[in-house]
Amino acid sequence: MALKSTVFKANLQIADMERHYYQDHALTLARHPSETDERMMVRVLAFALHAHELLVFGQGMTDDEEADIWRKDLTGKIEQWIDVGLPDEKLIRKACGRANEVVVYTYGGRTAEMWFAQNADGFARLKNLSIINLPQENTKALADLAQRTMHLQCTIQDGQVWLSDGERSVEVSCEKWK
Repeated sequence: MALKSTVFKANLQIADMERHYYQDHALTLARHPSETDERMMVRVLAFALHAHELLVFGQGMTDDEEADIWRKDLTGKIEQWIDVGLPDEKLIRKACGRANEVVVYTYGGRTAEMWFAQNADGFARLKNLSIINLPQENTKALADLAQRTMHLQCTIQDGQVWLSDGERSVEVSCEKWK
């Protein structure tokens, strides 16, 4: 018998002073049985950092033809493709061919560093690709914020990012690798 996804609800308030974006988003997250709280919360963070009225969660974890998060224009053309984790370099190349912009959020410490080193030459040729690394201590702290029902506030200002649940606050450092 296949395990079902666990549904999480998040009310996400975003104050992005850099983009002058101030909105509330009611998110429904389906956490795949093999997905960790850490990965799910990195998806929430990535959503907050790129928030837009047309940004939606995809089936990227289970379908190579979809991003973890993406934004399409009204004609269906993919404007932004966002993946979380350490995706295969071939999948990233394919995404770069389909979307105007591709962003990958990596995490995992040394494992992420090795993944990037192994694929750096291939990534260098992809002009519409950005890779952002999140320190392991930050993503572990984000995982502690995960609850089935969440009320989160995200503040982005002067290159700094904070995610809070009202009781705990996590400052996240985003290190641009490409």
